[in-house]
Amino acid sequence: MLSTDHAQVERWRKRRTQLAAATPDQRRELLADTARQTRRSVVRMIRTAGQGHIGGDFSVADILTTLFSYTLRVDPAAPSARGTDRFILSKGHCAASLYSTLADAGYFPVRALETFMRPLSELNGHPNRTKIPGVETNTGPLGHGLPVAVGQAMGARLTGSDTRVFVVLGDGELQEGSNWEALMAASHFRLDNLVIIVDRNRLQQGARTEDTNGLEPLEARLRAFGCEVRRVDGHDFDALIEAFRPAGENRPVAVIADTVKGKGVSFMEDRVEWHHKVPTPEQTDQALKELA
Repeated sequence: MLSTDHAQVERWRKRRTQLAAATPDQRRELLADTARQTRRSVVRMIRTAGQGHIGGDFSVADILTTLFSYTLRVDPAAPSARGTDRFILSKGHCAASLYSTLADAGYFPVRALETFMRPLSELNGHPNRTKIPGVETNTGPLGHGLPVAVGQAMGARLTGSDTRVFVVLGDGELQEGSNWEALMAASHFRLDNLVIIVDRNRLQQGARTEDTNGLEPLEARLRAFGCEVRRVDGHDFDALIEAFRPAGENRPVAVIADTVKGKGVSFMEDRVEWHHKVPTPEQTDQALKELA
């Protein structure tokens, strides 16, 4: 398993302290800069590896930044500590953004990102909990993350912990029936310590979600399954922070984060081919310029 980078943890803690004391404008600037660095890192990782899911990595980057830089009660030096919050990236194919976010917090050294998807690397194409600190469960097969998150939220309830559990789903992933079974259980057990975040970029591999298997009216469906639903711009840090607040009602929270696939790079935005495409050297240079 990769080891903690304690120097980076201290830098991350310092930034968290700055964010807590910042004005709203300063906070937005700090979070935007962190998310921009995540996207730049992802571009390099996928270009070097020759494979990856850059479009979804970019759509979820602002969500991950908000969670790990501001919302989550976590300790990268002690990932399994009792009472800390839990996070699951159910859309595990977007591991590059998660790895970059975890490295930025010091869960493991930033230099390890250079090994992304190389033979025998701990940083393979989908997160592996036995190799990477900060990863709660292996994900990749879609529809698995939410059931695990429901189990973790129930476990926290049973042990009297104030742990909150956050899980990010792809919108295309909601076509998996296991998610709706898990939602019924979460509602039945009134898991108000569970936050379900849908990365609603409206594109999946090969097509738009609504053309493949329509999800709308998504708000009404999630509400019918017993969730307290909050719909926000998934690239608005203030809106995300507000959406991730504790439940106002005795039931799970479902955040629909409206995002743009490929967000941040003009020729990638809202283009289905960037679900699973590797930028050329010229496209890499252009993307890094736009993210400068």
